[in-house]
Amino acid sequence: MATIPLWAQAGFWGFVAGTALLIGAGTGYFIRVSQRLIAAIMAFGSGVLISALSFELMDEAYKTGGFDSTAIGFLGGAIMYTAANWLLEEKGAKHRKRSGGQQPSEEQNSGSGMAIAIGALLDGIPESIVIGLSMLKGGVVSFVAVVAIFLSNIPEGLSSAAGMKKAGRTVGYIFGVWGGIAVASGVASLLGYTVFSGFSPDVVAAITAVAAGAILAMLVDTMIPEAFEVTHTFAGLITVAGFLAAFSLSKIGG
Repeated sequence: MATIPLWAQAGFWGFVAGTALLIGAGTGYFIRVSQRLIAAIMAFGSGVLISALSFELMDEAYKTGGFDSTAIGFLGGAIMYTAANWLLEEKGAKHRKRSGGQQPSEEQNSGSGMAIAIGALLDGIPESIVIGLSMLKGGVVSFVAVVAIFLSNIPEGLSSAAGMKKAGRTVGYIFGVWGGIAVASGVASLLGYTVFSGFSPDVVAAITAVAAGAILAMLVDTMIPEAFEVTHTFAGLITVAGFLAAFSLSKIGG
């Protein structure tokens, strides 16, 4: 039996994690899910990602390249994400992960549909690159990273698709966006492995930290506000539960 090339494995696992966006989008579009449940799932997913970026990304980046590469990459990732997100907000993508009536329709804000699609892609790419980077060490994907990103992608797709539907987006637009991002996730993971496989440990550490910084900035800007707006007092507790679930998984997997 022929061995599957590592670059193909990286692309496959990135796509697998990305398909969770489609699962979430399908649930949000076809099933009436309460705002409170969506917010709770968003809080749980936020906790999962915070745990993953802490132990699967920042800790590994520090071990690989030391503090300087990790710190520079972490701040750089947050700055780059914040700048890109600010530009997209100006075009109407500010509430792209909100499940209520906050997302503008195309009639209300011309061009917001494209901005929302680009914003969703911006949110997903750093996570996917991480999967490919995880294979640079030993040629084996980080199971914890794949599971954590998969679990966090479900509420992202669910909440955003519910909001897109309320804003009057067509079913073709909604599933075109999330299907495209699922494919892009696979490509980003593949590139994360192939592009950086020949780079020094310092560069790999910095890129890993860039992804971590971008993910954390994304959580605070997009997912956590949705979670807190509805769950309020319980948002922290649910986020902690998500963190603990991913933390436990990392220890079992380790």
